[in-house]
Amino acid sequence: MVRSSLFAIGLVLAFFALSCSPAFGDTVETTFRVANLTANRLCQNQVISAVNGTLPGPALTVKEGDTVIVHVINNSPYNVTIHWHGVFQRLTQWADGPEFVTQCPIRPGGNYTYRFNLTGQVGTLWWHAHSQWLRATVHGALIIRPRDGQNYPFAQPDLEDTIMLGEWWNADPNDVENAALANGSAPANADAYTINGWPGDLFNSCQSISNNTYRLNVAPGQTILLRIINVALNNQFFFKIANHSFTVVAIDAAYTNPYQTDVIVIGPGQTTDVLLTANQSQGLYYMAAHPYVSAVLPILNTNITTAILVYPNATQTTPILPDLPAFNDTPTAHTFLTNLTALTTSPFWSPVPQTVDENMFITFGLGLSDCGANLSCGGLFFERMAASMNNLSFALPTSVSILEAFYRNISGVYTTDFPDQPPTVFDYTNISNSFDQNLLMTNKSTSLKRLRFNSTVQIVLQNTALIGVENHPMHLHGFNFYVLAQGFGNYDAANATSMFNMVNPQERNTLGVPVGGWAVIRFRANNPGVWFFHCHLEVHLPWGLGMAFLVENGGTPESTLPPPPADFPQC
Repeated sequence: MVRSSLFAIGLVLAFFALSCSPAFGDTVETTFRVANLTANRLCQNQVISAVNGTLPGPALTVKEGDTVIVHVINNSPYNVTIHWHGVFQRLTQWADGPEFVTQCPIRPGGNYTYRFNLTGQVGTLWWHAHSQWLRATVHGALIIRPRDGQNYPFAQPDLEDTIMLGEWWNADPNDVENAALANGSAPANADAYTINGWPGDLFNSCQSISNNTYRLNVAPGQTILLRIINVALNNQFFFKIANHSFTVVAIDAAYTNPYQTDVIVIGPGQTTDVLLTANQSQGLYYMAAHPYVSAVLPILNTNITTAILVYPNATQTTPILPDLPAFNDTPTAHTFLTNLTALTTSPFWSPVPQTVDENMFITFGLGLSDCGANLSCGGLFFERMAASMNNLSFALPTSVSILEAFYRNISGVYTTDFPDQPPTVFDYTNISNSFDQNLLMTNKSTSLKRLRFNSTVQIVLQNTALIGVENHPMHLHGFNFYVLAQGFGNYDAANATSMFNMVNPQERNTLGVPVGGWAVIRFRANNPGVWFFHCHLEVHLPWGLGMAFLVENGGTPESTLPPPPADFPQC
């Protein structure tokens, strides 16, 4: 009788485990073919890299709990990896995608299959190349809807659509990057900004542009869920729709308390879900975006990219254009970015950890590295442009990925001595220090911070004024983090601690640290592996504005890094 009862209990527990298992969802399987594509956006043909012959690439639409399998075939002339931006990759760390961090690249002619599960995440994420500047044209949306039987925490919209804000060069973006890296200078700016791959009809020099301006057809009274993604390499954006307002309901696939606004501010890598009500008279209304330029630099490209919101039976021929904020309107940007709070009734919300195991203070910004003996580079003082975190400029290995080196105990690839504090204390945001060569010079290293599994980490991210002050969008792979507080100037713990939101702070994977300011984030390191933490302005990544966390195994099968898959790319 006892054995029968235990058997029955075991069956119940097994059924419960299966019903809660990530494998209980559907399997979504597709193929990405990366290859050359000839495209024309500004009156000239340009060969780019693209997935399945489209720009943007194909959207992946799944449900929470689904397993995703993507076969990537590289028919392009470049090394390729794909990063699933914002996906936690629990027990699928080998699928995260950053080149030489979690994998070696897929060589031309090669292939690799990414497999991962999407349990515990609903909303808008995206995928993009994580190798050189390929992400300029190799990207697409990753839309995660609630699993069957579950709903959004807001009224079901009548319509959903995706808006991707990007950039366009009349050149191969990899050539733009390589030209700058060759002499240590800054790269050329984009020639245009785009909405869903097109500059819009304000770029009216080509008939093909105006004919292909993106149009969203709506009916009066409809509620539209817009999924806005910044896929640009180097620009943050202001986004508006003429005569319309938004209700923000999610950021980075994390639900927010409803926030009313008529302008969206969004940095590279970030996503924002908004509800839009079609409540205006029937007509044509521009959706428009231009950069938010936080750096004190000349604005070289003042163009506006547009799409059109179309009501039925519109008689006008010229859409109404919204009044966008000034390019350098930091107060508007800061108001938007600091008024977002988490929806704590979300089924995926976890309270903020109250105790901290690891306290870090990380300064970051631009700098210089040595050009080499008897050489003259294109950066300031004839040195090479660089960037750093706690004055270490991150260098990727080239012979093996960091994750594989960790798994196989390969020595000499990385160190675990990333400092918890900057080596020099100075007046970080004082622009009089911007060109102090004693502060600007930095050294290259592949330095990681080792974390005990399940430890709680708090980081003060302190922007600096070295070379220039600007808002840096910092992206953490493998985790969401809580944004406890943000401010301007130098961080002052005595005053800032009282500002901490420990109740419903916004939850993100990418945060724009205020220009000339600071932010405090907190996360629980409950995901073993190697996780990149870097600026999502692509110009700064090869300069070294990054580091990585090495999270130790936790001692159970569910908290231990699994072996790499059989088709894992080799260097």
